[in-house]
Amino acid sequence: MRWFLRSKIHRATVTDANVDYIGSISVDKELMDKVGLMENEKVSVWDLSNGNRLETYAISEEKER
Repeated sequence: MRWFLRSKIHRATVTDANVDYIGSISVDKELMDKVGLMENEKVSVWDLSNGNRLETYAISEEKER
């Protein structure tokens, strides 16, 4: 099996976090549509400041107005 990078959201900013919840990452639906990211698709999250990485899945969330 080969894995291919389909899309990339580069240098995104985390706006909220719940350290007691282990699971998905919420991404703005409009941004997901623009980059071709699908609901429940596996994503990698990399922290550029310390090199930490995790894999999870994306769920769409409407942008707060």
